[in-house]
Amino acid sequence: MSAIPTDVTIVEVGPRDGLQNEAAILSPKARIELIEALASAGLNTIEAGSFVSPARVPQMADTDQVLAGLASRSDLRLPVLVPNARGLAAAK
Repeated sequence: MSAIPTDVTIVEVGPRDGLQNEAAILSPKARIELIEALASAGLNTIEAGSFVSPARVPQMADTDQVLAGLASRSDLRLPVLVPNARGLAAAK
């Protein structure tokens, strides 16, 4: 029998996984405000977006601007989805 973990990490995926399934496209400013609201609620690991083709997933366009708008938030972990080499180049 394995031991019960003493710590749990909650990773909020709404700003990426949730928004990419919505028809509405939020501006980078609105996405930043969403992430800041989630952080204010106590979450500190929040998927900020993904570096995918905006032609395929327009809801994730401008993830670089979202990250730039949150650059001063050293209290947050902001992972992103990087599905391929092109996305990796954009993320860098």
